[in-house]
Formats: sequence, C-alpha cells, structure tokens
Amino acid sequence: MRTLILGLGNPILRDDAIGLHVVRALRPVLAGRDGIDLEEDSHGGLRLMERMIGYDRAIILDAIITGAEPGTVHVMASLDAPTQHCASTHDVNLPTALAVGRQAGAPLPADGDILIVGVEAVDVMSFDEVMSPEVARAVPHAVEAVMHALREERWRS
Repeated sequence: MRTLILGLGNPILRDDAIGLHVVRALRPVLAGRDGIDLEEDSHGGLRLMERMIGYDRAIILDAIITGAEPGTVHVMASLDAPTQHCASTHDVNLPTALAVGRQAGAPLPADGDILIVGVEAVDVMSFDEVMSPEVARAVPHAVEAVMHALREERWRS
C-alpha cells in the first residue's frame, strides 16, 4: 500500500505555505515508515492529479478559506473541498483532474482514498515567509489530523 502525503502551497505567500509546513513537521514523525512518501508542491489541477499517479491513497494538505476561525483544521473526504490548490480558476479542479486521469488509464487512488486536510488561513495573498500566528499554531493540530487518519483501520497498510 503506497500513501502520498502532499503539502501544497507557495512558500512566499504567507498562510498559503501551511501545507508545506505541515509536511515538514511530519518528516521526523514518519521517518522510516515504509510505503509513505512526503512531498511538497505548489500546483493544483492536472499537475496535482499527476502527483497521485501510482499511489493507493493520498492525504493533501492545503490552505482553505471558509470563514471559520483562523487556524481551524478541516478534515474532508470531499474532493470538492474549496482549498487554495484543489479548486482553481486557472486550471481544472481536483475532481475533474482525477476524472481526466482515470479516463486516460492512470492508476490513481479511489475518491474514498483521498483525504483533504485544510487549515483555515488568514492571508494567502501577501508576500511573506512567515505565517499568521493563528495558522502557525495550527501546524501540530494538522499533523495530528494526518496521524489520526493514518491510524484509521481503512488507512492501515
């Protein structure tokens, strides 16, 4: 069983970088775990789908803005999650990208084997390498959300 844990974001756009910070915090926690790859990317749409080829399951970490309290960790099985990189006005959204990939015969995780962990952001537009304090404090909570998902029976290898 191969699992991709993919942190999404732009490292110079303040809270948009949350997915990258969570993956970096997970690296020492998951070091040596067979079948789990921790990766970082800044793209959504078709490129996001391409990153999942060959994996049985995926956990995607990204910034989200829903109006909830900043730093709130959202765990969503829905691929229609309105995170910064899973839904895009400049590319296809994640469900469409997965449909295209599957139609082309790409070996992708089933929809039920893709989990989205979104952290409620404050500012995803300002150039800054420092996240908002509320978002930075959410990193350990997002790490725990990933670890909880990995402990679930259906996610065990």
